[in-house]
Amino acid sequence: MEKKVLTTPIQPEDLADINVGDVIYLTGYLTTCRDVAHRRVIEEGRKLPVDVKNGAILHAGPIIRKRGEGKYEMVTVGPTTSMRMEKFEEAFIAETGVRLIIGKGGMKDGTMRGCRDHKALHCVFPAGCAVVAATCVEEIVDANWLDLGMPETLWTCKVKEFGPLIVSIDSHGRNLFEENKVIFNKRKEKACEEICKQVGFIK
Repeated sequence: MEKKVLTTPIQPEDLADINVGDVIYLTGYLTTCRDVAHRRVIEEGRKLPVDVKNGAILHAGPIIRKRGEGKYEMVTVGPTTSMRMEKFEEAFIAETGVRLIIGKGGMKDGTMRGCRDHKALHCVFPAGCAVVAATCVEEIVDANWLDLGMPETLWTCKVKEFGPLIVSIDSHGRNLFEENKVIFNKRKEKACEEICKQVGFIK
């Protein structure tokens, strides 16, 4: 099967045939963007100093090594829990025009609406693979909001086939985590019924 690689800038039509559960990769530019940056944009009304329209962000707090004046190297870049950004993400997508959001774990209704209405994706990068992720970073090309400290700084990176990324919310608004919850809960109920039959003699 041919590897699906999105390249920035990403257009809405690039996402039309991508569905939840698909595995994709990213080539181009990716900016780390997590809690405080989202709050600054949405709650404080500040303009994001990086243009991520038709671009990609990563919910992550990387470890960076300085390599001289204005030069940096990515050491590790593991995804952080996306749910922490849930209350901001719908508005953030509308405000910035971002097309691809990468993080860890699922997100809920707000992000689903944002992805559906503005044609974006949320994807998960496998947890525990921060060093692997760093090998996909060819160069750190810019750093903004350094006053926030290393984890919260906006690190803009040039990446090649960053992934694997599992699509958890697609541009049609489907949500893999929420759909799986329904399936797994049905399986759990059936399993509980069977177990109760076998241990019903216990008082």
